[in-house]
Amino acid sequence: MTDERMDAIIAKLLRAGVVSAAALVLAGGVAYLASSGRTVPDYRQFHPEMRGLRALRSLPWPEALIEVGLLALIATPVARVVFCLAAFALERDRMYMGFTAAVLAVLLYSICTALL
Repeated sequence: MTDERMDAIIAKLLRAGVVSAAALVLAGGVAYLASSGRTVPDYRQFHPEMRGLRALRSLPWPEALIEVGLLALIATPVARVVFCLAAFALERDRMYMGFTAAVLAVLLYSICTALL
């Protein structure tokens, strides 16, 4: 695989990830405004943040759709790193495979610890 081909695939991957994430957030935002756009928020009572992927089940579907869109946006650069690791493996470039595997390990560790 040439460097130009790899760059083109990465560009398409990033573009598709950002466009799909934006579409999900936009659809969720429109559905949220359509369902509860006129309600006045109650700022007297604090609702703590919900953590973890299990919290998506307890959200109303427009808010869950927005959350999924944001998760897709976070997953886009991770997918790029995974693709780069596979491309370097096909090229048998061990040095860049090591660097990319280290970056992927740090990314996955930070994401997994944040979701728990």
